[in-house]
Amino acid sequence: MNRTATAIVVIVLVALGLLYSGTYTVHESQTAIKFRLGEIIKTDIEPGLHFKVPFINNTRKFDLRVQTLDEEPQQFLTQNKKNLIVDAFVKWRIGEVRRYYTTVGGEPRRANQRLSEIIRNSLREQFRQRTIPELVSGDRVAVMKKLEQDISSAAVSLGLEVLDVRIKRIDLPDRISESVYDRMASERQRVAKELRAEGAREAEEIRASADRQRQVILAEARRDSQRTRGEGDARAAEIYANAYNDDREFYSFYRSLQAYRETFSAQDDLIVLSPDSAFFRYFDSVAPQAGDE
Repeated sequence: MNRTATAIVVIVLVALGLLYSGTYTVHESQTAIKFRLGEIIKTDIEPGLHFKVPFINNTRKFDLRVQTLDEEPQQFLTQNKKNLIVDAFVKWRIGEVRRYYTTVGGEPRRANQRLSEIIRNSLREQFRQRTIPELVSGDRVAVMKKLEQDISSAAVSLGLEVLDVRIKRIDLPDRISESVYDRMASERQRVAKELRAEGAREAEEIRASADRQRQVILAEARRDSQRTRGEGDARAAEIYANAYNDDREFYSFYRSLQAYRETFSAQDDLIVLSPDSAFFRYFDSVAPQAGDE
């Protein structure tokens, strides 16, 4: 009885082992290749539960998710023999799993190595044909498009699908960057001095123009004031003349009274004249009224 139970247990365990080794699961983010004695018999196996013949068939799974090749910054020569440090990256995933397995052994590390060589060669070729101003201006987009075309066509032979190629940064070497920075600073300082000098010159011109306009305005104002004063004096003289002609004796008497008032404006004023002087002619010519002493 014990031997029978042991045999049953052994048979069950063997069956479970065979069942376990005869099934495999492919996740949603994976694909798989099935082999028969080392020969590929099926590729692009879809996600789910699958069966295989134990000891005859074996499988290998591959990650279908997007991979990133982030290149280390490399130096490349431009058309005018200037060094530039370029930092780029590539987004890729498995395009054809059979070719991916046969070319790079299904290893992402080896795929990155092959892609790295391709992108370096393409960058070297593109930078060799262009100058620095072209690379940092509009040609940068054209360079990335050409890189994507070159890498995509080369990646097909590796069973890869390139999704994106980007140049993150284009820099000058540190020593050259410092020299360029110093030259740019000197240029900015020169431009600033020129602008200050131009501003000072324009300020002087504005001040000179303002002073000239001030002198012109003052001269015109003095001219107008003198003209107005002259016109007023002429009008006053005309009025005086008309008044004098209307009653010359009264006007002469009025002018004499004004002269007396201005001459004897203070108590200590003193004037010495002959009694028969014309200055006192109205003192003697006017007869006193009755009752006046």
